[in-house]
Amino acid sequence: MGDAPYKLSVALKGHEDDVRVVLHPNPSFVASGSRDASVRLWKLESSRPPAYDCTLVSHGSTFVNSLAYVPSSSRYPDGLIISGGVDSIIEARQPGRNPDENAEALLLGHGNNICALDASDDGRTIVSGSWDHSARIWQVGDWEKFVPLNGHNGNVWAVLAYDKETVITGCADKLIRLFQPRGKLLREIPAGDVVRALCRLPPGNPYGAHFASAANDSIIRLWTLDGTEVAQLHGHTNFIYSLAALPSGEVVSCGEDRTLRIWKGFDCIQTITHPATSVWSVSVCAENGDIVSGSSDNTARVFSRAPERQADEAAIKQFEEEVASHAVPKQALDQPNINPEQLSGPEFLQQKQGAKDGAQKMIRENNGDINLYTWSMSEQRWVKVGLVVGSAGSSREKQDYMGKDYDYVFEINMEDGQPNLKLPYNVGQNPHEVAQKFLNDNELPISYVDQIVNFIVTNTQGATIGQDSAPQSQAPGSDPWGTGSRYRPGEGDPISPQQDAAASRPKILPQTTYLSITTGNLAGLQKKLLQFNDELVEDRRKDISLNPHDIEVFNATIKQLELATKNPSSAKPALNEGIDIALRMATQWPLDKRLPGLDLLRLLVALSPATITHTSSGSSTIVDALAASDVFTPDAPPNSSMMAIRIFANLFATEASRLIADGEFEKIHALIHPFVESPDRQKGNRNLTIAITTLYINYSVLFAATPDSSADRSLTLLDDLTKLLNSVADSEALYRALVGAGTLLTLGEDFRTAAKEVFDLETALGRAAGASPEPRIRNVVAEIRDELA
Repeated sequence: MGDAPYKLSVALKGHEDDVRVVLHPNPSFVASGSRDASVRLWKLESSRPPAYDCTLVSHGSTFVNSLAYVPSSSRYPDGLIISGGVDSIIEARQPGRNPDENAEALLLGHGNNICALDASDDGRTIVSGSWDHSARIWQVGDWEKFVPLNGHNGNVWAVLAYDKETVITGCADKLIRLFQPRGKLLREIPAGDVVRALCRLPPGNPYGAHFASAANDSIIRLWTLDGTEVAQLHGHTNFIYSLAALPSGEVVSCGEDRTLRIWKGFDCIQTITHPATSVWSVSVCAENGDIVSGSSDNTARVFSRAPERQADEAAIKQFEEEVASHAVPKQALDQPNINPEQLSGPEFLQQKQGAKDGAQKMIRENNGDINLYTWSMSEQRWVKVGLVVGSAGSSREKQDYMGKDYDYVFEINMEDGQPNLKLPYNVGQNPHEVAQKFLNDNELPISYVDQIVNFIVTNTQGATIGQDSAPQSQAPGSDPWGTGSRYRPGEGDPISPQQDAAASRPKILPQTTYLSITTGNLAGLQKKLLQFNDELVEDRRKDISLNPHDIEVFNATIKQLELATKNPSSAKPALNEGIDIALRMATQWPLDKRLPGLDLLRLLVALSPATITHTSSGSSTIVDALAASDVFTPDAPPNSSMMAIRIFANLFATEASRLIADGEFEKIHALIHPFVESPDRQKGNRNLTIAITTLYINYSVLFAATPDSSADRSLTLLDDLTKLLNSVADSEALYRALVGAGTLLTLGEDFRTAAKEVFDLETALGRAAGASPEPRIRNVVAEIRDELA
């Protein structure tokens, strides 16, 4: 086909969210992974016109961000599709199996989003990269074995199983690393910026290079294995997300500038603009040279140079019309403040050519519209790629930031005690681009990007061109505990998929699911506890320190918890000895050394059902053990009190432990009430306050489920929640207190009367609404007032 231009072959529609990653292992099928939590297989049904049949390979509960394909073998005749994502689990599936069947394997060990996967050509190994700053090599078939690739100081965004002797990684610390398969680091190569993509180049390529990389600086760099930079390819105008190589040696790239680009030598010979804000992924079929892309408009698209595999004229025209009608915010252009009167008219398109493929030109049409065109070198014409727009037509007053007007200027609190950071945003901008620029400008970890994106989307409520951008009520499916005009990454507690489902209900009240606090840094916890134990041994505290056998049991308990946090369905009862050790560290060690022991006990209570029956045997319960441990005294460290309250909150994780929580309400309330009665006891510790309100939400859910036997206790709880609403400053704790109180009001008219006449809840609601301007606070206050009316 030579340099014949690529044209659309087929648009694969079926995903319900961004197509984050694509694969094209051979002409017979395409695989795609999406933020809709699914992996789909598209099997070629007919060639003329191209048509594919879609089947579901896998469906989970979190974003799928990475895919790899293990070639067919005698053991796996259809090969294996390997997927990974936000749940930090790598899943291996045979593509022909029903998605309801068990996966071939679940690879556990990463501690965060798995954003990169690759498989070796011989099908023996898989390489993974994660936001947990690590990469691993896994053995296909012998799934529990892996080799760690150590030394990364940031998210490992890209991995490449280059050959039998070399594995390459690209990292957010701006380094490319070459490893031997047994894990030895061969060399580090400075890459200029955060490395987002890698690809192997075929032998005999025109550059004389071995592999290519792409970074946040929009530059493609070509390298030899000894670390020599051979060349740079310039043309993209924003982040590059993915790279692939054609059998001819040409490079294919895609990114945040909406384009897929084909490079021959040092020139971009074709630019394919998409009707989307991001082109996330690109893959090449090595057998026929076709290209597949995945983009933010929920679509995967196949492009081909071969006329017999191209779509009919009607489909190609429809694609071009979708591109042409795509709204392009002027803030995303190189010259966002250009005077429309200074733009060229449509006659320019007939009189002038572009300097290179992909060159852009804004044209003021005769009707006053401003359209964006790009030059196609292969077709020797200007192609319309979008309508240039400002921000949405809205009644919202603009806000000035750094001399420019914005629809929103958010206050972002990244750390207690530090000034808020400003995040400006205009409706029509790509939230991903804005989030990454914000993190780059403020030198913040790129791992926050998806959380910042979710924050922007939630607080603009998905406002689009032509809609009013004023804040509205909480969007369906958004996280009820993480919205509002202020964001604190890593604080509060993640909501489980079950709670996400509850959040999608139009009504907030009553809350019907219990909240568990099960996130934790087990590696850090293990290290700190062993350090404290060494200190106790040095102090000759043989009576409470761990002996070698205890340490062996302790390490086994940590391992069980690691497996349980990655895959709760595989959780096993913890060893009774391990529970005893955790209880000893949590209740008998010196007060200044108890926090990690309490943290360990918190996880055991939530993740190991045996913990409660073991610690609450006979007449003494785990509540009694904690009450006698001095963690609730006025002199106790606030963080220790907070962690003990989190343990109580986790008592609601199972039916057996809820029975303990129910029976021990009076004891627990006696321990917690002083913090409510005297806000000074909270000592400004927002996590302590959030722990209290989380515990009270769980009791509200419990009492709402058993109204006949819980009336007096429900009134006691409502009294405490009203006091919290009159004293708490933190918006997260306010929201949880409101949800707890609102849930209790659904118990009946007697409770609503007591709320109004005895506890003066209305005054507390007014104070809460005035303490936080967040929409979620206003929404739940309004719903409670409706309940009281």
